[in-house]
Amino acid sequence: MYDRILIATDGSELAGKGLAHGLGLAATLRVPVVVVTVTEPWMPAFDDAMALAADPDMQKQYQEGCARSAQRILQDALAQATSAGVACETVHVPDGYPSDAIVQAAADHKAGLIVMASHGRRGLGKVLLGSQTQSVLGRSTVPVLVVR
Repeated sequence: MYDRILIATDGSELAGKGLAHGLGLAATLRVPVVVVTVTEPWMPAFDDAMALAADPDMQKQYQEGCARSAQRILQDALAQATSAGVACETVHVPDGYPSDAIVQAAADHKAGLIVMASHGRRGLGKVLLGSQTQSVLGRSTVPVLVVR
């Protein structure tokens, strides 16, 4: 049914449930996975004047920290996939917006299914925090399996 499954993770406990579910499905179907993690672009929390006055090394430190975090997340995912007997490719998308990067990665890697976790927020929480899952659901051309 699915030739390749894309699993999105940010390394959180909730995303870990999505990863485990996706790996279990891939093992059952005997298909490879692509595990993707996305780190968002540098966006200082200050207004423009404050951001311009900030230490120029801050952006570099942010990017290096993101790269280290992504490497840790993807190494852990690869170890879990290996343990489950699932062929796994890992992808870090730096400076991306998660929903955009997930949909693009699914297309680039010809995934037939996207697996991702969702907090299931409603109302004001959803409005304030956004919903990457909702955005992926609205834009994906392949099925999306949401793990709660």
